[in-house]
Amino acid sequence: MKLSSHQSQAEQDTRSKILQSAQKLFARQGFDGTTTKDLATHAGVAEGTLFRYFNNKKAILVEVATQGWVTILTDLLTELSQMGSYKAIAQMMHRRMGNMNENLDMMKVCFMEAQFHPDLRDRIQSEVVDKMTDIAEVFFTEAIAKGIYRDSLSPKVIARVFVGMFAVAGFSNETMMNGGSPSDLRQMAEGVADIFLNGVLVHKPC
Repeated sequence: MKLSSHQSQAEQDTRSKILQSAQKLFARQGFDGTTTKDLATHAGVAEGTLFRYFNNKKAILVEVATQGWVTILTDLLTELSQMGSYKAIAQMMHRRMGNMNENLDMMKVCFMEAQFHPDLRDRIQSEVVDKMTDIAEVFFTEAIAKGIYRDSLSPKVIARVFVGMFAVAGFSNETMMNGGSPSDLRQMAEGVADIFLNGVLVHKPC
């Protein structure tokens, strides 16, 4: 049993190394410019080992593009569902968007390769956007039940709006190109939080 557990962990480590190498190389060289030999060399494994874990190179691309977003959005929604104030959400959004710099390779892969691979766009839609919207709906349903958000709003609509806003903000120049200053990121985060919570119309007395 111990040997089996050790092998299982070793397999997980190897799979993780392959994905990390793919993320770096796809971001740097592009999917088409990266060979399976490049991937194997960078990951420190035999080329044939790649195909023990993935059916083909495209399967590796899909995993890289979906895995990171699911992790980012799940963590984000966990925090968001527990917050009701503008200040708390703005701070959380600022922190999360700042942390996106740590995921630039993954985001570049999504942004660049989805333009050239319609099937990847479809998988990102089904594996990331749709699934995360469903998860977000559960979180917002619970938040409405706790009195954090208005019960006149549909949790499904809130979820779709939020995932859409955060995804667009995530692919902005401030986060994608790592060219934004801390104040740019703060302004973007606070703007997303403000619009999400308060909308854009001036509230005039009736």
